[in-house]
Amino acid sequence: MQLHVPSRRLTGAPAFWAVAAVYLLVLVSSGVPSPLYRVYQEEFGFSSGLLTVVFAVYALALLASLLVVGALSDHIGRRPVLVVGLVVQAAGMVLFLLADGVGWLLAARVVQGFATGAMTGAFGAALMDLQARDRPLAPVVNSATPGLGLAVGAVGAGLLVEFVPAPTEWVFGVLTALFLLFAVGVLLVLPESSPRRPGARASLRPTLTVPPPQRRPFLLVMPCLAATWAFGGLAASLGPSLSAEVFGIDDHFLGTLGVAAINGTGVIASLAMRNAAPRRSLLVGALVFATGVAGTVVSLLTAWTWLYFLTAVVSGWGFGAAFLGSVAVVTQDVAPGSRAGLMSALFTFGYVSFSVPAVAAGVASGRWGLAATAEVFGVVVVLSALVAVVGLLLQQRRTAAPSLARAPADTPA
Repeated sequence: MQLHVPSRRLTGAPAFWAVAAVYLLVLVSSGVPSPLYRVYQEEFGFSSGLLTVVFAVYALALLASLLVVGALSDHIGRRPVLVVGLVVQAAGMVLFLLADGVGWLLAARVVQGFATGAMTGAFGAALMDLQARDRPLAPVVNSATPGLGLAVGAVGAGLLVEFVPAPTEWVFGVLTALFLLFAVGVLLVLPESSPRRPGARASLRPTLTVPPPQRRPFLLVMPCLAATWAFGGLAASLGPSLSAEVFGIDDHFLGTLGVAAINGTGVIASLAMRNAAPRRSLLVGALVFATGVAGTVVSLLTAWTWLYFLTAVVSGWGFGAAFLGSVAVVTQDVAPGSRAGLMSALFTFGYVSFSVPAVAAGVASGRWGLAATAEVFGVVVVLSALVAVVGLLLQQRRTAAPSLARAPADTPA
């Protein structure tokens, strides 16, 4: 006689939302340093150019991780990658706790970026693995979670800076404990959603894996991804400094509201457009985003604070809708064994757009000023978004033309 021992592992919707919760925590920690950059800048005395380098090393480390281990969970399983990544995240938080100079900040961000990159593909793929077939929520969660995490992290850290005597000790101490706790939770209760497959060692060669059926959709969404993520990178790295210099907002909490507005309304847009056709979401989002960023440029030229925050909301809504459409278009009908690699390629391109233009803006601001640099940056972003709109419309016209040609002619009665 055999005794049946019930499994302690989660299944179905609880497992899906558990993965989403862990993913959210990782991205909250990514947003935390944004309002602290000014604190560190004042404490350690470094320039805006070096500030964007501190910001960008996170994204560069994340990119390296995505390229090397981004597809690893397709071969060894999702759970081992997530457990190790969470432990490494905890180590990054300890480095932030010990930071007493720019070198420590750079090291902390490198460790944090590498851990986040290692987990990004696994998170995206696990959500696709665990979603209900009749309710495909993975594209919504994959597109909404980055914005929600960055917004919560930035606002939470901004509040701590204003109202808590030792904000860095509080925030990074709590995050260290949470990452270790979540690592144990993933190990003990999260199911493995992807079987082991051969080729783990070969997957470690730096490469971008976009399956042939997804290559044309990937090219289609690239201009929009570049525009939205570049603007997000500028807001995350220089947004608080821009608020202080152009609009005279010295309050750390208020300085983070522009960042929070962009990311928070992106979440609302993802939820509002979740039932829309992917290409429609992408098209509407790109147009709204371009309108919002154009308004932001006007606000910088006129120094109208109210317009700056209003257009941040508009840009964020467009960002969320466009990113939702991009993820849904690219991941449609992707094979299970290619999911982590494809999500890693998608986020690799996104984080390149997130980091490299922001570093260029930080360097340029030292010569031409922060406001002028942001204005030119905004114009370039608007043009890139409009290129995506034109590409979508031309692709729709090419798709519609053969359909009309094949339609049978009306036959008289």
